[in-house]
Formats: sequence, structure tokens, C-alpha cells
Amino acid sequence: MGNLCLWFLFMGSCLGPLSVAEKLTAYQVLEQYDFPIGLLPKGVTGYELDSSTGKFSAYLNGTCSFSLEGSYDLKYKSTIKGYISKDRLRDLSGVSVKVLFFWINIIEVVRSGDELQFSVGIASADFSISNFYESPQCGCGLDCLTSNLTEAYEVRGGRPFVSSASNW
Repeated sequence: MGNLCLWFLFMGSCLGPLSVAEKLTAYQVLEQYDFPIGLLPKGVTGYELDSSTGKFSAYLNGTCSFSLEGSYDLKYKSTIKGYISKDRLRDLSGVSVKVLFFWINIIEVVRSGDELQFSVGIASADFSISNFYESPQCGCGLDCLTSNLTEAYEVRGGRPFVSSASNW
């Protein structure tokens, strides 16, 4: 019995204090690699990351699409994969942008100072990083509040909302 107690004491001192490390969110991982959180839409349910290779997968409940600035349509599959390193996402799959009538996969994102360069292979476009400080929401992008208020206003025939619980 004494040997068993000594063994537990020895193992306890070797392991140190037990603590449960909190797993970072996918958005926090993006920030660790110097990317803004807005590269991923709201609602990421989980992710996997092999920190030795940078291989990652991020998961959504389903596909996600929205428009940005009224001119860019984006679509995310339920699984987004690629390789992440400081200032570079490469070999991406699961993210596409609509150009004219075609959906084209975004295969690389590179950060250079305050600019993000999105590459679809044969072409690329640069955008200010300030456009990605907030995560877009599936369905309405960054205009969710505006579109919800406009929709509510139109549903009421252009009449502003009046609460029936007012105090007279």
C-alpha cells in the first residue's frame, strides 16, 4: 500500500498541476496567423489544425452564401480546407466567388501589410484588411441589420414599427 502511495505522489509531481487548456476558436487561430476574423463567416462549429504542417479544416453547419458590398457573391462549403502559415492561406478548397456567371474557387489569400490578396489561380484582387474586421453572416453578409430593418419596414407597408406597449 505504501508503494502505491509513493507511486501516486511521484506521478503527481512529474505531471505537475492538472489543468484543462482551452481550445482556441477558429477565429482566434486566424488572428494568431495575422489574419482578420472576417475571412470566416459567423457560425464556424469547429476546426482541426496540424500546427506542424499548417494543414487545417474549418466546419460550418452547412453551405453558406452571401453578398459583400452588393457586388461580390461568396459561397462557403460546409468544410473549408487548406494550409495556413503567417500571412498566407494556400491550397484552399471550399470557398468560391462568383465572377460574371461562373463560380471560381479562391485558392490562396496572402496578407501584405494592410492588404489581402485573393487569388483564383489566373487572377487576383487586393482588398483592404479593414473590410474583414467583422465576420459576415450567412444569407446577408455584413448588411444583416440593415436588410432586416428594411424588410420589416417593407412588410408593414412603409409604416414605421410602433409598439403596442406604450405608456400613455
